[in-house]
Amino acid sequence: MPPSSSSTQSTILTAKQVISTVGSVAAAAMVARSFTHKYLPREFRQYCYHTFRKYLNKLSTQLTMVIYESEGFSDNELYSATQLYLADRITSDIHRLKVTKTPNEPLINVTMELNEEYTDIFNGVKFNWSLVSKKNPTREYHIHDENGRSSRSDLRSLELTFHWKHKDLALNSYLPFIINEAKTKRQTEKTVKLFTVEKKTSYMRNPTAWTPVNLDHPATFETVAMDAGMKEKLVGDLDRFLERREYYRRVGKAWKRGYLLYGPPGTGKSSLIAAIGNYVGFDIYDLELTAIKSNSELRRLLVATANRSILVVEDIDCSVELHDRVQVEAARKSQQRDEEQPKVTLSGFLNFIDGLWSSCGDERIIIFTTNRKDKLDPALIRPGRMDVHIHMSYCTPSGFRVLASNYLGITEHNHFEEIENLICQVEVTPAEVAEQLLKDDDPDVALGGLIEFFDVKKEQIEEAKARLREEELAAKKKQQKEQKDEKNK
Repeated sequence: MPPSSSSTQSTILTAKQVISTVGSVAAAAMVARSFTHKYLPREFRQYCYHTFRKYLNKLSTQLTMVIYESEGFSDNELYSATQLYLADRITSDIHRLKVTKTPNEPLINVTMELNEEYTDIFNGVKFNWSLVSKKNPTREYHIHDENGRSSRSDLRSLELTFHWKHKDLALNSYLPFIINEAKTKRQTEKTVKLFTVEKKTSYMRNPTAWTPVNLDHPATFETVAMDAGMKEKLVGDLDRFLERREYYRRVGKAWKRGYLLYGPPGTGKSSLIAAIGNYVGFDIYDLELTAIKSNSELRRLLVATANRSILVVEDIDCSVELHDRVQVEAARKSQQRDEEQPKVTLSGFLNFIDGLWSSCGDERIIIFTTNRKDKLDPALIRPGRMDVHIHMSYCTPSGFRVLASNYLGITEHNHFEEIENLICQVEVTPAEVAEQLLKDDDPDVALGGLIEFFDVKKEQIEEAKARLREEELAAKKKQQKEQKDEKNK
């Protein structure tokens, strides 16, 4: 039966009254807002806002935990862990996703976009997540660099909201569960990254920062051409280090290990570092000390390195003047006259790798490389700082066989015995041998060329020795002449 005209008119009148009331309230609110902004002091408005918010919070049964992206110098582990955790739980409830992929990564990364929300169920309890971005009040200039990146002007955080009675569950079970889940995912999908120090604009608050790229170096312990006994010793030492977390805690030492790789150029020090990184699955931080201007800047960079990482300082004998502590005071005084004098001191550097700052993190490996071990200050390479010294020697017969397998795919050949005898007579680096093996895919041609290279190398060595003898003889004659002239005066 159709409604009567009187009831229809009544409904229309009621709707008009509701719309009129809403309009009046909205108009009054606008007038009140305009009045308060115009006549009431800003401080008083903020006081009223916070008082009202406190009152509402007392009535609310919800508790919100804020997890910021970083804390001081370091990234917030819980923030990054939650990002990984939520990435595996993307559902149709989320309508905006952040999708990224670097050229060297095999997979597309999907994460929650800003201002999106997601509800997770843990042990029957609802936990609501939201990704929030707020303007960060800094005086930094936000200028694009040569790579098209710009500095961040926002402060990002994840907000976790739930009923206040589940606070203990969240802190003691839910958040630790997320950290363990993220750790498992990182280990199964680990891509080793190489971090380098990037210089930003000089007027930025932090002019240097770590910039990562994926490490695609294929080096493994099976492919590194080094002494087999030393290789076995190094692998055993790494395995023992990784298994001794509780041991380091019990004896009161920072869970870190130091390695010094020394030897002439071309002996495979950089390849060995890549092999170590691939073996343990740690990110590598390549520290160029000449790019650091002060101890405080060095401290900030070192504290920003993550757990389970490798800090590498290559050619430390050439990086900065760290080999003579007696000169530190003189360098400090001359600093006033020479503005270009590096400000990273040996004492400051040692404090970061072996002092209190070294305990700001777990499972760290520190690697120094040098061509001249004798030029280094003994304090820099003593046990406890550089625990294992690894001599990267000239190519050995076992190293040659590894290179032949890598480059030619062979384990035996009739030239092997002759080449191994030549290796014992002539000092050549693995890099030199590899360069000869690269010249042809045919083993006969490549190995024949390597034998000819040894002959050339022999001649070069003999010529160098002859020149050295001539120089020594000339120096001796000059000295005798000077002594004779001195006597005749």
